[in-house]
Amino acid sequence: MDYENVRPRDAATLLILDRAAGGEPQVLMGRRHTRHKFMPGKFVFPGGRVDPADSRVPVTGDYEAPVKSKLMEQMKHRKGEARARAFAVAAIRETYEEAGVFIGNKDDAQWKPNAEFAPFASRGISLDLKPFRFIARAITPPRRPRRFDTRFLAVWADAICDRLPEGTGPTGELEELCWLSLEEAKSLELPAITLTIIEELQKRLIDDPELDPATPVPFYYWQRKGFVRKEV
Repeated sequence: MDYENVRPRDAATLLILDRAAGGEPQVLMGRRHTRHKFMPGKFVFPGGRVDPADSRVPVTGDYEAPVKSKLMEQMKHRKGEARARAFAVAAIRETYEEAGVFIGNKDDAQWKPNAEFAPFASRGISLDLKPFRFIARAITPPRRPRRFDTRFLAVWADAICDRLPEGTGPTGELEELCWLSLEEAKSLELPAITLTIIEELQKRLIDDPELDPATPVPFYYWQRKGFVRKEV
């Protein structure tokens, strides 16, 4: 079914990678609640749309220069460094809200947050974007009920500084949270783009196991009758 064409909204997704077990890294995923109208029952990484306030949240460390440069390339809406930082801030916020996982530095930071980041400030957690790596970007094709311009980011699991004891996030959006190898994750009920991102990451890790910030990043977007893949 074709829908009225809508402008894609900026969104950010976070892949938390854990290589403690050796071999292929594991990634944190969860199943979207079946009551969701968008991708119900699908396994996804934590993430969601970028809110305007995300551009104003203070951070103690910025991206590595190549990561920032790639994130700022071909920005569609609000432009500038603050908007680029908002991608990681949104991913951090959504990861807490959906998975109960805090990404940052527990350094007794004193800062005045907005309501969404009050749990971070109360624990003395500051936000540091330096560990973030850019994995991929994808824009939902036209005439879909919801469209997103999504940046897929990654951090290693040592960026986790705290967790909620409940083992999930306060919104309850993700269920069955689990750590899986990338190969195991491919067997789940996944959105097509999520499977594509996992396969892209597997290929990258062969030659770039440390996720060098300078490595080119795939960008998927719709052109005429199909997806185009370019590198940024």
